[in-house]
Amino acid sequence: MPLDPQARAYLDQLALSNFSQLHTFPPAQTRQGMKRQIAQLGVPEPIAHVEDRLIDDATAAIPVRIYTPEGTGPFPILIFFHGGGFVLGDLDTHDGLCRSLANGAHCLVISVDYPLAPEHKFPAAPNACYAAVRWVAEHGASLKGDAARIVVGGDSAGGNLAAVVTHMARAKGGPELIFQLLIYPDLDFRRTNFSIQTYAGKYGNITRESQHWFMNHYLNSAEEKLNPQVSPLLAPDLAGLPPALIITAEYDALRDEGEQYGQKLKEAGVPVTITRYKGMIHEFIRHTFAQSAQARSEAALALQNAFKL
Repeated sequence: MPLDPQARAYLDQLALSNFSQLHTFPPAQTRQGMKRQIAQLGVPEPIAHVEDRLIDDATAAIPVRIYTPEGTGPFPILIFFHGGGFVLGDLDTHDGLCRSLANGAHCLVISVDYPLAPEHKFPAAPNACYAAVRWVAEHGASLKGDAARIVVGGDSAGGNLAAVVTHMARAKGGPELIFQLLIYPDLDFRRTNFSIQTYAGKYGNITRESQHWFMNHYLNSAEEKLNPQVSPLLAPDLAGLPPALIITAEYDALRDEGEQYGQKLKEAGVPVTITRYKGMIHEFIRHTFAQSAQARSEAALALQNAFKL
């Protein structure tokens, strides 16, 4: 399918920036650039209550933002990890998406501000995300949450972290997670598949140089690319992981690894839905495109169905 006209109009605007030279900027400056894009994502929808707080891990305090929909609860819980290549992004960059998911699925959304690289290299991010999940499982009731119905989700790098957390929870004997929402997840640091090579530097995707910029900031060594906690697609056994919805985009460089991971989950006996949005690009779900609303609705419905189990 041709590139969606709404996505094309956005990319024409993006071309006026220095996005293609992302790897030439220091992380702090790139983070500010991502925050400046928030205004292009539309007006965030209202929600009953939003609270920022710190949760206490054994090693550090982890900032989170808690979104509570209308009602008295107890609400099922989505723990959300934002995208940004493990270097960028925060609670504000994904505020609109979290509000939409909380309202659409009528659930508590807890967005985790995990530590970013290069200040905090692997495994700081997955360790913090798992610690947040463990904390929510223990304290969810105090937040009007139902700790028996916990889902993890995220987009791009956050999709990676959501997938990795399910592996960690399985290995460590909990907490029990009933579903995973993976939105164009980043799951294979080998960077060898068709879409990652063909679409690099095109359709709003980062260049090959920028791919390495992000990876080099996140990892301590090239060997870590093959670690399943970095590249979940390379995990030898996916049996027993939570059911999943995997959303991909046709012109996204991360498309193939998300779909390959979904296929491996299916082969391991895990119920999976894989939806590719035709004509769409990476990061589309945070935008105001018509298909963005469709994808958010699909995600909300999948969460509603998971919470009924």
